[in-house]
Amino acid sequence: MQNRFTLFSSEIDETVHAPELGGLLMPGETFRDLFELGPEGGVWWLDMLNPSEEEVFAICGAFRVHPLTREDITTQETREKVELFRSYYFVCFRSFYAVDKASEDYLEPINVYAVVFEPARRERAQAHRSASRLRQPFADWICYALIDEIVDEFAPVLRELERETETIEDSVFTARLEDSRAILQQIADCRKKVMSLIRLLGGKADVIRGFAKKCNEAYSVAPRGDVGMYLSDVQDHVVTMMSNLGHFEKMLGRSHSNHLSQISLAHIEQGSRANALLGKITVFATILVPLNLIAGLFGMNVPVPGKNSEGLGWWFGIVGVIVSFTLICGFMAKKFKFI
Repeated sequence: MQNRFTLFSSEIDETVHAPELGGLLMPGETFRDLFELGPEGGVWWLDMLNPSEEEVFAICGAFRVHPLTREDITTQETREKVELFRSYYFVCFRSFYAVDKASEDYLEPINVYAVVFEPARRERAQAHRSASRLRQPFADWICYALIDEIVDEFAPVLRELERETETIEDSVFTARLEDSRAILQQIADCRKKVMSLIRLLGGKADVIRGFAKKCNEAYSVAPRGDVGMYLSDVQDHVVTMMSNLGHFEKMLGRSHSNHLSQISLAHIEQGSRANALLGKITVFATILVPLNLIAGLFGMNVPVPGKNSEGLGWWFGIVGVIVSFTLICGFMAKKFKFI
C-alpha cells in the first residue's frame, strides 16, 4: 500500500511514513503528542499525498485552517497564489508529472498546497510529496525548499526540449519529402510540450515575486530572515526559463514555416518537371499528327503519286518530305523553347 502520509519532526529521530493518518501514531500515542514540540522549540512538517475530502476536513479542523483554504484544497484550486491569514500563510503551487516520458500523463499538472503556520506551530497540508532540501530547521525554509525543488524539476525538461528543438531545426532542410509527416508530427509534439511548460511556469514568477515582497515587507505571518532573498533567486530562474520557452516557441514556429515552405517548393518543382514533360509530349504529338494524316491519306483507296513510275524516286521523295517536315518542326520548337 502506498504511503500517503509523511511526518518530519525535530522531536523524532527519523521521518515517519504511513498509508493512513492513524498509522503515524505509535502505540499509546495521541495526535497531540505527535505534534508537540519541546520547550526549546523546533519544527514539524506533515505531508499528505492525495488526501480524501474527509481527511482534509479533519486536518483543517484540528489546526483551525480557514474555510477558504480548505475549499481551495478540496476543489483542487489551479491558480497559483500566496495568501496570508491571521496565523498562517497558504501557498498554492503547481508541479507536473515527470516519472514516465512515454505516459499520456507526462507534463500533466499536479497541484501542491502548503499551509505554513507561525513559529509557534507549523504545518503543511499538500496534495503532492516532494523531496525538500533543508537549509535551516524552520518551516519557512522547508516551504522555500519545496518551491525551489519544484522549479528545479523544470530544468532537465527544458534542456531536453532545447536539444529536441535544435534537432528539428537542423533536420528541416535535410529531410526527404517522404519524411514530411514525421517531421510535422515532431514539431507538433515539441510545441505541445512548450505550451504545457509555459502554462505551468506562466504564473510562478508573479507568485514568487509577491511572496518575496511580503517577506521583505515583514508581514507578521510571512517568512522572516533571508527567505525573501532566496525566493527572488528562484524568481530569476523562472523568468529565465520562460524566456527560453519563448525562444523555443519561436524556433519551432520558424522551423514549421520553413518545413512547409520546403514542401511547397518540392511540390512546385515536381509540378514544373511534369509540365515540362507534358510540353515535350505535346510538341511530339503535334509533329506526328500531320504525318499520321499523310500516312492515312496514302493508305486510302486513291491513286498514289508515282505509282506507274519505275525506281524509288517517289518513295524517297515522300520520305524526305516527311523527314524534312519533322526536322523543321523540331528546330522551330527548340528555337521557341517549346521543348
